[in-house]
Amino acid sequence: MSLTLAELFASPDHYLHSFADGAAVFVPMDRDAYRRSVFLDDRIDPAGNGAMRVPLGMLVGQAPAPRPIGWIFHVAHCGSTLLANALDALGPNLVLREPLALRQLGVAREVDDALMAVELAMLGKAYDADAPTLVKANVPVNFVLNAIAAARPDAPAIMLYLGLEDYLCAILRSANHRHWLRGVSAQLAHHLGPADGRSDAACAAALWQAQMTRFGAAMKAMPAARALDAEAFYADTFGTLLATALHFGMDVDTAAIAALIAGPVFQTYSKRPGVAFSNADRLERQAATRDSLAEEIEEAHQWLDGQGHDAEALARTLEESSLR
Repeated sequence: MSLTLAELFASPDHYLHSFADGAAVFVPMDRDAYRRSVFLDDRIDPAGNGAMRVPLGMLVGQAPAPRPIGWIFHVAHCGSTLLANALDALGPNLVLREPLALRQLGVAREVDDALMAVELAMLGKAYDADAPTLVKANVPVNFVLNAIAAARPDAPAIMLYLGLEDYLCAILRSANHRHWLRGVSAQLAHHLGPADGRSDAACAAALWQAQMTRFGAAMKAMPAARALDAEAFYADTFGTLLATALHFGMDVDTAAIAALIAGPVFQTYSKRPGVAFSNADRLERQAATRDSLAEEIEEAHQWLDGQGHDAEALARTLEESSLR
């Protein structure tokens, strides 16, 4: 039996994975497939074999008004996957971690409003109409926040961030992380300026500043957006998780949150389930990294100063609308 456009826009079982060669690529999913897919990019673990290609011309202009979506925007390597996994475990809500099609819109030089409308409608689908659908975006999506805010200014959102020095410890701690930094900076060079000739410290400072600035602007356009310092999340996991769930309209109880925190979600590495990793491990690693990065941390501050930005002032801008 052939699918209708209405069914494509209504059922999460038909997941718009990516845009390719003038078509939207759909893959089969179910609730278990969404939960076991750490990310919804090339690492997706679908419910079955086979992909379906639908010409974009059949979808553009046909998208219904998007259902309410709860957003987790973040600066990368700051606990967003852990937060998303925890919220996924707490209720019947559908959690979408790093959709590839949305990322593709983020790295484009200009916002494609027609494709954004299609993607937002597809992301808003849910298995339970009374439970929120939550989307954990990724770094390129921060550069199309204005388009998302314009489409649904009333959407609840969390802007998860780190202060500059904590951020540098997170993304300069290994060769793999530096490779990621260079790659995403090159993809976003039309926003950040060319990365060639910049040190890793300057690239990190530029990426951090650009995201923090966009977070501040989006929060003015989205009254239901709240900032969350990742270190506050780690320091008060219970209180922060409860506040976040309530912010997204989830129906949770404190006993469920306490049990979740005591279980494997918070005692294993969020991107590699089964690998032991706790906040104590993170803090030990962070302290060691901070000592080794002292010169680069100072260089990042100097780069920001040279661009007319103050790291503490940028962080204070978000703190004014922190999650309470």
